Amino acid sequence: MMQQAPATRFHQRWRAYAALMRMDRPIGTLLLLWPTYWGLWFAAKGTPPLGLFLIFTAGTWLMRSAGCVINDYFDRDLDHQVARTRYRPLATGLISPRAALRLFAVLCLLAATLLFFLNTLTLLLAGGAILVTVTYPWFKRFTHLPQAYLGIAFSMGIPMAFAATRGQVPALAWWLMLANACWVVAYDTAYAMADRPDDLKAGIRSTAILFGRYDRHAIAGLQAVMLIIFVGIGVEQGIHWPYWMAVGGAVVLAAYEQTLLGGDRDQALRAFLHNHWIGLMLFWGIVAGLAPNGMPMLPGF
Repeated sequence: MMQQAPATRFHQRWRAYAALMRMDRPIGTLLLLWPTYWGLWFAAKGTPPLGLFLIFTAGTWLMRSAGCVINDYFDRDLDHQVARTRYRPLATGLISPRAALRLFAVLCLLAATLLFFLNTLTLLLAGGAILVTVTYPWFKRFTHLPQAYLGIAFSMGIPMAFAATRGQVPALAWWLMLANACWVVAYDTAYAMADRPDDLKAGIRSTAILFGRYDRHAIAGLQAVMLIIFVGIGVEQGIHWPYWMAVGGAVVLAAYEQTLLGGDRDQALRAFLHNHWIGLMLFWGIVAGLAPNGMPMLPGF
């Protein structure tokens, strides 16, 4: 047999590692970034320092990549049983478990270097975030609520943003974290709806299985709680009119997702992906609503 050229083997290897870190699917990073940015802008009252903005952006990308790697490491014996995940690099053997652990360690170390620029409270919260990230994959094995645990993991950037900006975590941060956790459970339930038939066969647990035929109602209820909290935050903070336009837009986007959830697997996946626009809409509302006269401000200005 003709051997592959070194350049070709390197290219295939790079693509496998990129897939392991989900570099080809940035939706997870975006869904982590939006709530982190919400926290940064609220914590800084509309003008976050450019340095913190860059640190949290880089840290979010690194920890999302690390989370994907460790998740696939623990799920490598389950992923081949699910249609959507059966071709992941660890499930197919393109990358060895030991190599995946090395990559996870490198990503965590790179993220840890960013902590040297932050205060002690942020460092402690980051330790909690790493613990949640590492233990998350086990929750689908003994509880139907792994999405709730993921809600905590995907919300840790909020208290960290307040800690880094103000040196404390006020009630506003915890309310914002609760709103985001509800949103995470909602959109990850839609994600799990796409995998539900395969998950049932493999013995994987999820809120999509727990909610059953009431899955759409549960998603609608969770999104409603999230948006009600945003209304309360807006009233308490006295935010300008663009914020209210964004909250109204998020209501419309959430209602549209309900029309998608009545379809097949592909429609459920579309509903999940669509949540990026809700996060972006609310981010725009926060940025514009906190700025003087509703004019958005760039970080550090």
